[in-house]
Amino acid sequence: MLFALEALLGGAGAIWMRLAGYHFIGRPDPWRDAAWALIGYAALLGLELLAERLFPAGYRDLERLMRTLGAALKQAGVGYNQALLLALASALGEEIWFRGAVQSFFVDYLGLYAGWLAQAALFAAGHPAPGRAGRFYVVWAFAAGLIFGALYLASGSLVPGILAHFLYNARGFSELYD
Repeated sequence: MLFALEALLGGAGAIWMRLAGYHFIGRPDPWRDAAWALIGYAALLGLELLAERLFPAGYRDLERLMRTLGAALKQAGVGYNQALLLALASALGEEIWFRGAVQSFFVDYLGLYAGWLAQAALFAAGHPAPGRAGRFYVVWAFAAGLIFGALYLASGSLVPGILAHFLYNARGFSELYD
């Protein structure tokens, strides 16, 4: 089900981008994309540390929620390799949809900063979870959306965001499977 949702997001976003003339990569530059991906990944890790220091109770609640998600995935028969594929599918689907299609559209029609903020708000809204942990997660997802959006704006490519998003999700899934 999760794979299908991510495939739907990515497919719809890719079609939207293609029809609107938005660029997936802009000017290909592997060194630039790798550098921005590492900067984005480091920013996500920094965001996590900041959240843990500033909001320890919310962070602990979110960790418990993620462990529950991990247990549910394991119980459903999702193995480690499948979890990594889910990390990749979510990175591809969400970056193509939220940054490639939605952010590009909002930047065109609302301007750079409003478009950047709007996509982060929609990204956060797309990450609901129950209880206090859920409220904390939505705020965290908004901040992460700002990071991913900045990667796309800075590089002109979806590749850095996809790589940073995948690395972060894969790290999270690997911790659940330890």
